[in-house]
Amino acid sequence: MFEPWGVFVILIICPLLGGLPLISWITYALKRKQLSQVGTGNISVSAAFYHGGKIVGILAVLSEAFKGVAAVLLTRIFFPDGSFWELVALIALVIGRYWIGRGAGTTNVVWGFVVHDPLVAIFVSFFAGISFTILQSRKVVKFGVLLLFPLFVALLHLSDIPRIFAAVALAGLMGWIYTKIPDDLKLPAQEAQTESQAMLEFLRGDVYDGLRQRAMVSLDEELNAAIVGEKAATLSQIKRWGYPVPKGWVLAPIDDPELLTEFLQPSELSPLVVRSSAIGEDSEYASAAGQYETVVNVTSPEALQSAIAQVQASYNHPYAVQYRRDRGLNDTAMAVLIQQQVQSVYSGVAFSRDPITQQGDAIIIEALPGSPTQVVSGKVTPEQYRAFVVETENSYSVQLEGQGRVPQSLIKQVAYLAYRLEKRYHGTPQDIEWSYDGQTLWVLQSRPITTLLPIWTRKIAAEVIPGVIHPLTWSINRPLTCGVWGEFFTIVLGDRTLGLDFTKTATLHYSRAYFNASLLGDIFIRMGLPPESLEFLTRGAKLSKPSLQSTWENLPGLGKLLKRELSLEKDFKQDYHKRFIPGLSQLAQEDIDNLEAPQLLARIDFILELLRHGTYYSILAPLSAALRQAIFRVKDGQIDHSVTPEVAALRSLSAIATDAKQVLVEFEPQQVFEQLKQTPEGEKILQEFNELLQDYGYLSEVGTDISVPTWRENPQMIKQMFVQLMQGNEPQAGAKDAINSIFASKRKRSFVQRRVDIKGRVTEVYSRLLAELRWSFVALEKIWLKSGLLRQTGDIFFLNFDEVRRLIGDEDSSLIEQLDKLVEFRRSQFLQDSEIIQIPVLVYGNTPPHPLAPSELYSDQILQGIGASHGQAEGRVKVLRNLQDIPDIDRDTILVVPYTDSGWAPLLLKAGGLIAEAGGRLSHGAIVAREYGIPAVMDVRGATWLLQDGQRVRIDGSRGIVELSNDLRPE
Repeated sequence: MFEPWGVFVILIICPLLGGLPLISWITYALKRKQLSQVGTGNISVSAAFYHGGKIVGILAVLSEAFKGVAAVLLTRIFFPDGSFWELVALIALVIGRYWIGRGAGTTNVVWGFVVHDPLVAIFVSFFAGISFTILQSRKVVKFGVLLLFPLFVALLHLSDIPRIFAAVALAGLMGWIYTKIPDDLKLPAQEAQTESQAMLEFLRGDVYDGLRQRAMVSLDEELNAAIVGEKAATLSQIKRWGYPVPKGWVLAPIDDPELLTEFLQPSELSPLVVRSSAIGEDSEYASAAGQYETVVNVTSPEALQSAIAQVQASYNHPYAVQYRRDRGLNDTAMAVLIQQQVQSVYSGVAFSRDPITQQGDAIIIEALPGSPTQVVSGKVTPEQYRAFVVETENSYSVQLEGQGRVPQSLIKQVAYLAYRLEKRYHGTPQDIEWSYDGQTLWVLQSRPITTLLPIWTRKIAAEVIPGVIHPLTWSINRPLTCGVWGEFFTIVLGDRTLGLDFTKTATLHYSRAYFNASLLGDIFIRMGLPPESLEFLTRGAKLSKPSLQSTWENLPGLGKLLKRELSLEKDFKQDYHKRFIPGLSQLAQEDIDNLEAPQLLARIDFILELLRHGTYYSILAPLSAALRQAIFRVKDGQIDHSVTPEVAALRSLSAIATDAKQVLVEFEPQQVFEQLKQTPEGEKILQEFNELLQDYGYLSEVGTDISVPTWRENPQMIKQMFVQLMQGNEPQAGAKDAINSIFASKRKRSFVQRRVDIKGRVTEVYSRLLAELRWSFVALEKIWLKSGLLRQTGDIFFLNFDEVRRLIGDEDSSLIEQLDKLVEFRRSQFLQDSEIIQIPVLVYGNTPPHPLAPSELYSDQILQGIGASHGQAEGRVKVLRNLQDIPDIDRDTILVVPYTDSGWAPLLLKAGGLIAEAGGRLSHGAIVAREYGIPAVMDVRGATWLLQDGQRVRIDGSRGIVELSNDLRPE
């Protein structure tokens, strides 16, 4: 009768017992150290000894021994002594220890097994002690024990099959954990607590696979940058990827160089090069280029010993010490890298991105005949080349600029090497040192170009927050967006978010929004997801599958995120009725023109609180819809977007225009509204138009930018579109078919459609709140214009929200004194940035230079983008950079726009095709284009700059290409 409770204890209580952070509490209580934030981040016995000292370590051993013994004794309350359930309890304990407590659970298992089966424990301990004494190899002994103890269990309990299987499972689990969790004993012993160093030195035994006392660690092995430095660790990684790296060995800070010199035996025929590999060198935070010594042509053991000492001593050179201080780097340790020296015929360096212009796709290569040291020394001017790599699915080509003594074929090979290594490092620009010996192109070094970090991407932001952005808009949008993204990532990663600053998720360059690709890439790598995950979610890019291991490791966090996704509809409906609808009703009933400044501030704070909740849904709903569409493989044309406000508004406007054409068979375009007033039927049409304007007056050209007037404030654009719809013909057959298929799919609502509908309702709520926010700031601006605090309409949008708050509180006299100059300066910068036509998709570093004109196309006849709406069309280009002047549009018009948002959507009704500089398959323009059967190509870089009005083009919305015809002259 007790067995069900026993299973409950094993499956529920034991994992929780294993996850109990006793070691963390002990260390913090006695040493005020958070183990999760130092060293490897493990909360283990060895970490307690290392960071806390002997007393803390002993208490840690006792606490973990208690857990193991407790798990076994708890099991014996419900099951017989020696039952296989005791081993199952240890397995559950270890699982909790690893997933919750961030430790391997070795101490738990050892002491738990002593209680479970003392005889097997004695045999295993005896053989382990002998093996460690003889081999001095902790790794061999550790994995050897995992083989021995199931074997002894099988020999001594041959008839107890469940017990044998449980022992094998426990050994397998421990072995798997050992391969996944960092080892604290691999940290430098000299940095441990003094009283623990001797014991750690003994226990380390074979920190480098038993080679520490006999030879050096080889670059063929997987190396830890925290021990051997980034340079050696990176070269070992590149070598294991299959790239040619000269054979090499690493001398860690604690290693004795004497045995190494005896092992390597350099000579005139086999010279060596001795290089630094300091901890923190060649990292994303500091390159330390040229700070430490490199010794070449080492040809004797004596010279090798001297070179090692020389390189180690360079760590303490005054200029190296000052370099680290200037960058806020801690003094750590110097590892030394010894490699076979390449007999260079040609050598040099390659930058996978231009570190000077900081934009474009050019690979910069510097090369000379002979040794690479002359290139990096700065004493000789090398030959310089610029290369562009164009890669297709099955081949690649390299375009080269520059000539010299180095063979062009070799430079192209170097360019492709740089291109591939950058891709290997998830787009992080690389500084690569290379050498060619007449047969092989060798990689001598690869490190991030620190001046080009972080990488900022416009690809996502161009659609989420398009156009030139005012300071007030940004001061509100940025914390809302960054905060919610941080919440999502924290759900999945938990403690692994330590060190991540989500406030740096986005920034402004050229007054445009950019997302931090470096930070997002780091987040996705920590999640075990491919770096292109965010593009998949927002733009429909191809996504490679995450590994089973990463999915398993992130299962708890992914489970929490899945729970939120599954409850999205219920949660939104609850907030919609209890929070958003009452809030919007309250806002609609207020007469903001009669509110004083403090009352307007209270209203703004109320709206922002609603927006904080709305932002959560505005991010999760589109992600949920995109994921479900990908999982269920629902085609774009099968989805109904009629709930989306701009789509609904466009349909309603088209229907009213159709009715108006029946009332006014003949009309003057400039007099349509006056003519409609002359008949009762026309008055009814005008009433419907005004109702539409009332219903959708909260929409604007850029829905996420509160500085842009809403349709209610500026109805002229909608009036012009209404007239153009009256002038036009019926939508083409393809559009009718698309609409019919949409309504057909509406009858077959699926998991995907429900999420798309929620996304549409979220968009409506969010857009209404942003409109109310804009109108509140406009009302506040009127008060300040009247008082003379501001000079002209629109000035308030050149302040940030904190400044607005301080002005209302009248707390900052200096701000009031400098207000005119501040607004004028920001307005001038805004206008200057607005004139920049060609904005780079990627920006490298925090201080990008002025954008360059795009370099020459690889093909002067084809532009490549993302196919967003099927079909082909040929016509004349009409470039629209804004919606100030709406031109006449017909089926021969191919619209070219910087981006598409709700304001652009009505223009597509009459156009023959669409080309956009930004956006993807899920963008506003793509959705509307598919509804009306218009081919569309998105993400065509520089389209508004490269194409001219009247130029004839052919677009293919399936392949995502724009072909320039021979008739290139503008009309």
